[in-house]
Amino acid sequence: MSPLNSILRPLVISGPSGVGKSTLLQRLFAEFPDKFGYSVSHTTRAPRPGETDGKQYHFVTRDKFKQLLDESAFIEHAEFSGNYYGTSFMTVREVSQSGRRCILDIEAQGVRQVKNTDLNPVYLFISPPSLTALRSRLRQRGTESEAAVAKRLATALKEIEYAKEGAHDVVIVNDDLDRAYGLLKRVALGEEITSDPLPPLDD
Repeated sequence: MSPLNSILRPLVISGPSGVGKSTLLQRLFAEFPDKFGYSVSHTTRAPRPGETDGKQYHFVTRDKFKQLLDESAFIEHAEFSGNYYGTSFMTVREVSQSGRRCILDIEAQGVRQVKNTDLNPVYLFISPPSLTALRSRLRQRGTESEAAVAKRLATALKEIEYAKEGAHDVVIVNDDLDRAYGLLKRVALGEEITSDPLPPLDD
């Protein structure tokens, strides 16, 4: 019998920076190392210490990235802080051919682009319980200036506004990590859940 995940559509996960996507996905991959595959993005930024080509990212030159762009190799792509990032059809296909469900972690701009392809994924939005809670999480990181935090919050506001337009199939509010992970796990394994209500935008 074919494994369940071989018939499941790719899962596109998005949500504001600092909402806990990475933590949730790390738990999912740790619990189910053989069921899911992560779509490894291409980037033109330099590897950070400890990063390996092909694991965290496919590290390429700007010329190579633009060549792939010209070849329509990317499902979605974006530019951040002077560097390009993109999700290729090839990496998604490789995960699917290995019999695992492909998971893509991308931002709202990328979600809009994916909707213009024939990928037909399930769209999952991870939301903070409030903008106040998100602001607190970003400040607790201690890695960014107030200006950077303000910029991320402005982006988060736009992402939540986009989610309120009904852009996603499922919404999970990460107000409690264990609860959010339990819901993420069910969605990833192909179960249907009731979406959480999105937080107000004016707190």
